[in-house]
Amino acid sequence: MDIISHLTRTVSPAVLGDDHSPAKKGLLEQFYAIFAARLADNETYGRFSNENIARDDQGFYDRVWTDGANRDRISRELAGAHNVDATASRGLIAMAAPLAYHEIKSLAGTTPVPQFLNDNLSSYQHHIPAWASAVVPAGMLAAAPAGARISDTTTTAPLVREEEQKDGSFMKALLPIIGLIILGALAWALLRGCQDDPAPVATPVVAEEQAQTDGQTAVAMDVEPASLRLAMGEGNTLYACRMNVGDEALQSTVMGALNDAFGAETDKCRADVDDSFATDMPAAANLAAILAIFKDVPDASMIIKGDNIVVNSADADVLSKLVSDLQAAAPSMTVEAEGPLDMQGEIDNSLVAAGAAIDRLGDNPDPRDVARALSLQTINFELDKAFIPDVNKPFLDRAAKIVTEVPNMELVIIGHTDNQASNAYNMELSRDRAESVKEYLVSQGVDASKLTTKGMGETDPIADNSTEQGRFRNRRIEFTVNDQSAMASNNGMATNSGNLDPDLNPLDSNNDDLTVDGDDRGVNASMPDPDLNPLDNNNDDLLPDGDDPTQGTVLDPTN
Repeated sequence: MDIISHLTRTVSPAVLGDDHSPAKKGLLEQFYAIFAARLADNETYGRFSNENIARDDQGFYDRVWTDGANRDRISRELAGAHNVDATASRGLIAMAAPLAYHEIKSLAGTTPVPQFLNDNLSSYQHHIPAWASAVVPAGMLAAAPAGARISDTTTTAPLVREEEQKDGSFMKALLPIIGLIILGALAWALLRGCQDDPAPVATPVVAEEQAQTDGQTAVAMDVEPASLRLAMGEGNTLYACRMNVGDEALQSTVMGALNDAFGAETDKCRADVDDSFATDMPAAANLAAILAIFKDVPDASMIIKGDNIVVNSADADVLSKLVSDLQAAAPSMTVEAEGPLDMQGEIDNSLVAAGAAIDRLGDNPDPRDVARALSLQTINFELDKAFIPDVNKPFLDRAAKIVTEVPNMELVIIGHTDNQASNAYNMELSRDRAESVKEYLVSQGVDASKLTTKGMGETDPIADNSTEQGRFRNRRIEFTVNDQSAMASNNGMATNSGNLDPDLNPLDSNNDDLTVDGDDRGVNASMPDPDLNPLDNNNDDLLPDGDDPTQGTVLDPTN
């Protein structure tokens, strides 16, 4: 695996943004090699291996190199080598360090990071400059052959004695060797130029390893770890349930464990099944024990992703016990309590991730990938307001361009709130916020007929509402595709009469369709068919039921 190429494709776009300076890109490439060599040291990595490093933690660089003189030398040497301002160099390094750390951890998977980096030393060793021997562990620098170029910052021209310079015979002997070196460098540059295909941070990326199948080149994909997000409500009831998995086999495994733990309450579970997610979940072997513990903790939340479990509760004592119990039940996992809400950091990171996902869409993107990318951004509306924050507008401008250019793309914009007001108020507020997003996109040139809006209020949470972090996540805007295949991620509710309303959980024994349609012939009597917009004056129920004695005939045109 070429670790430096991977970090250049994934981290550099997030650090540099619209700055495409080759000098800064080269600076970061060399920093990644020095950084990887430093993390390969067990003692260094052990200092923060159990920390929850934020992606915007610019103080992380200072903890990797605790000696200020070493930090100054790294930024100064890299700045000089690549003709970049020293202050800018330090800023780039500080931004890149936490992002590169997360990417390296992701690449390592279940392998300890120092072991992974030592096993793959040959992939980045040649990028480490000679002067870095003072700031990386011993033995990390490559032994360069005479006359070979070690790095961009040092010259290794062979030492020539004066006697040999006078008669020129030594230089004549070197000419064929120099020619071979130049040809080899040109061939390497050409091969690399053909393979470069940037893919931004926080999105699935294409790995360099390739396999030959039936005479064609199959490109292996580095995918996002599968995840499961749960929240408990009052009285130990399942409050929210979302999963991202790579195939139906993993979905079935996870749903089986959820059904065993929560029974009919798993109707609340929603799954995004896509090959951009992993088809395995390290926690699967311990999932029954994990869920048995978690289900008995009211008003708690849990995120299982990769080999990490992050939990939260408003009660500090309950949270401490939950972490301890889960760690005992799943010793191979890393269990942590969620840290304080860094709202600005969450917003900034979401925009970086969303922008990176947009960058990777390419020409003629799949509308589902577009919807998934747009949903990554956090739109943090002011309290009780529906005005688009200025920080989101540049990203929405890019989104408008894509939606306009891709034919036949129709999206549903869905607004959600926390539970800090009445149901009716939250329903109206969520609809207004979804409408606000639509109006902004239309103002940027999107055909209004391509966009439908829906307000869900507090009815479809993805986290608890007992903590600040949970309420922040529940206040969100989501995008889905307005077609049949997007229905499962659209809460099982039809957005127009031509779409099937799928069984919310096909693995249980009950039929919980919300409307009668072609994929099932009944309606679960325990789940009434709600007025699509209870705040307007018309009845737009699709069926006669307990919440209204008559059946509406006209759908709310603003919903």
